[in-house]
Amino acid sequence: MLLIQSTRRGGWVLPKGGWETDEATAQDAAKREAWEEAGIICKINYDLGLIPEKRKADALTATAPKASYQFFEATVEKQEAVWPEQHKRSRNWFTYTQARQALAERPELLDALDRCTMHRT
Repeated sequence: MLLIQSTRRGGWVLPKGGWETDEATAQDAAKREAWEEAGIICKINYDLGLIPEKRKADALTATAPKASYQFFEATVEKQEAVWPEQHKRSRNWFTYTQARQALAERPELLDALDRCTMHRT
């Protein structure tokens, strides 16, 4: 499982982001976000579905509406040494168990992880 460092909180997260108006599908947006945030070229294998925001509101999110995430399982076809957000994010490969520990504070990310078809060790 490839995780990236959050720019806001500093912990580990799954690549995610917004759907741009010029992107035809959510899958196109997910592939772009994976490239920008993690420096990977990937192939979407599986739609993990919509997952609502589950964190409690804080000072940054108290006035914003709750988010809804659409996650996808993907196969990394290529990992580049240089990528758009490399100056502000680290990336690291984790086993399923390590990823669960790293994402423990983010219930919506754990939900996505638990929906994936990867071997769980």
